[in-house]
Amino acid sequence: MMRRFKDMETRTEAVTLLVDGAPVRALAGESLATAIGLAGMLRLRKSPRAEAPRGAFCFMGVCQECAIFVDGALRQACMTPVAEGMVVELRGVPS
Repeated sequence: MMRRFKDMETRTEAVTLLVDGAPVRALAGESLATAIGLAGMLRLRKSPRAEAPRGAFCFMGVCQECAIFVDGALRQACMTPVAEGMVVELRGVPS
């Protein structure tokens, strides 16, 4: 059983995904950007020029700042719902 907010109703559909080899628990259907951020991983990639850390920005699929590898394919973390057994790679994401 997982609870995201203290006064929110409890939802029981929890899934486990692997992020850079580490297991991360999340609620089924929430976005990868949300799940990864709540797990404390705010850097999703590096900027092309300055190599500064980049994370989810617009949360609506417009900016491409949250591009990560999901099961071997480049996807937007803010638009991809989590699912049981997903394999997510933050390291090595092209800038």
